[in-house]
Amino acid sequence: MEGVMIRSRRHMVMCVRKPSREIATCIEKINPLSEKYRALGLPFLRGIVAMFESLYLGIKGLFFSANLALEGLTPQGEEPLKFSYKEIAVVIAGVIGITAVFLLLPLFLATWLNLTGILFNVVEAIIRLTMFILYLAVISMWSEFKRILMYHGAEHKAINAYEAGVPMDVENVRRYSRLHPRCGTSFLFIVLIVSIVLYSIVPISDFYFRVAYRIALIPVIAGVSYELLRLSGKYKDSPITKVLVAPGLAFQRLTTKEPTDDMLEVSVKAVTEVNQLMQVTT
Repeated sequence: MEGVMIRSRRHMVMCVRKPSREIATCIEKINPLSEKYRALGLPFLRGIVAMFESLYLGIKGLFFSANLALEGLTPQGEEPLKFSYKEIAVVIAGVIGITAVFLLLPLFLATWLNLTGILFNVVEAIIRLTMFILYLAVISMWSEFKRILMYHGAEHKAINAYEAGVPMDVENVRRYSRLHPRCGTSFLFIVLIVSIVLYSIVPISDFYFRVAYRIALIPVIAGVSYELLRLSGKYKDSPITKVLVAPGLAFQRLTTKEPTDDMLEVSVKAVTEVNQLMQVTT
């Protein structure tokens, strides 16, 4: 909300535009579980760990920005807003509820169409993707959510500029694309393809069994998709990679909007802060 969150391996930086127009910054040190427990850093397992860590950090960022939007007084550099387990449970319950809708409703509709085999999984995936696109299209009409998408675009522009090695200022960052191949939006398309393949492995038509193994395979899909996303970043100049990430980049035209200069200022500050922290810790 009214800000940008950038994460490095060991730090999370949140920069938020306060109602007073100042930019508040929160820097939080991260202790990755994959470093504390080396087994969790193995391929596929690290993707599952990253999924839960991202959810936790996302909730913290949400509460921090919401606190500032409500005229909170969290000082720069201090820990973000503290919240109780009850509040965490409410947010997680909401996430689970939304996930259940996108998981179960497409499954129910594909079952109702009486499809079988790979066709069942493809149609189910298309229904799920269509629902998600319609969901984004509807909520993007809400002015406040549109601002979130604009900040998302500002984040991508700043990262693209940083990776290009240009000086980090608003004028330079403005010239770069709001699309980025390693965005979570591209990750969704990888998840979509991986889910079609994995769901096809167990050709059982019973509805409740399908529900059970779809839920059970969520961590597996996350782990496999994470590894594929890493590979796409490693071989980003490959023609095959460019073809594979193209649908995700096209989809980002829905999940990002062109930002204003004051939004770019926030994203520049967030990326600069993370870069400085990385230089200190290396």
